[in-house]
Amino acid sequence: MILDGRAPEALAEAARALARGELVGVPTETVYGLGARADEDFAVARIFAAKGRPADHPLIVHVCDAEQARAFASEMPEIATRLMNAFWPGPLTIIVPRAPHMAAAAAGGQASVGLRCPAHPVARALLAAARELGVPGMAAPSANRFGRVSPTHAEHVAAEFGPELLVLDGGHCEVGIESTIVDCSRGEAVLLRPGMITPEQLEAVLARPLKARDTAAPRASGTLEAHYAPSATVRLFTGAGLREALGKQLPPALAVYSRSPIPALPLARSMPQDAAAAAHELFAVLRELDAAGAREIWIETPPPGSAWDGVRDRLTRAAAAFAPADGDEG
Repeated sequence: MILDGRAPEALAEAARALARGELVGVPTETVYGLGARADEDFAVARIFAAKGRPADHPLIVHVCDAEQARAFASEMPEIATRLMNAFWPGPLTIIVPRAPHMAAAAAGGQASVGLRCPAHPVARALLAAARELGVPGMAAPSANRFGRVSPTHAEHVAAEFGPELLVLDGGHCEVGIESTIVDCSRGEAVLLRPGMITPEQLEAVLARPLKARDTAAPRASGTLEAHYAPSATVRLFTGAGLREALGKQLPPALAVYSRSPIPALPLARSMPQDAAAAAHELFAVLRELDAAGAREIWIETPPPGSAWDGVRDRLTRAAAAFAPADGDEG
């Protein structure tokens, strides 16, 4: 059931559900999350079961503030503290060494844990209410079936999991794609997943370059090669490649999402020229085109530049399950 996330009685009901170990759909500024109390393995197991998510694929633990975050960490590296002070609350996840007695299931069994302090007022109010009931933090991956398009509306969550799930409605998510993830667990800051916080912003705070991801990096949410995929086949094209492909015989039920001018098609959508605006609507557009019956979605690859890295990453992973067509970028 969908409840108004700003209503005190709805927040209280959701906090009690979390305290009992139940699942709750929660709005954040990035995407809607499927939340459970992070300190109880049986509650976290419900997330994995509901999503069909592998149990070794770690979740992100959402906390009220830096003080609550420290309960999940065996130590809080100085670089992590800098990033928390600069970007929390907000769309940044930091990975730190995990306290051995905390959140083993949420961490996918790893010795590290991903922590985030969300900025959305409904998420913050829920975390605060749950803390009063003894809940130290909330594990919350995106509220969708594993590997599918993330939800940015409460209705998306209800469509995924049915009316039995309590979902707090906080409106359309402002950011629209998942958080930037930075590994701080090994002495250097390593970017594991791009988002709307750019490498340049991170490096300005750290006063040092980010290190490249390596094979020893911890597993992190949303970093599998194929992810964020609608039911329709997604293909990425350069602008020139898209124009060339549209001049040939078109497949049935084709949708197009492009920054460049395109022919009039029933399922054509214009991608915003601004990266933040494109991120804000990306998953909603993919879900809309799916619901409209698209069998293929042809998308113009975003332009270069770090501001577009998060959008480019999500589209690349959405297309990864499908073989490239002539003229596209795979």
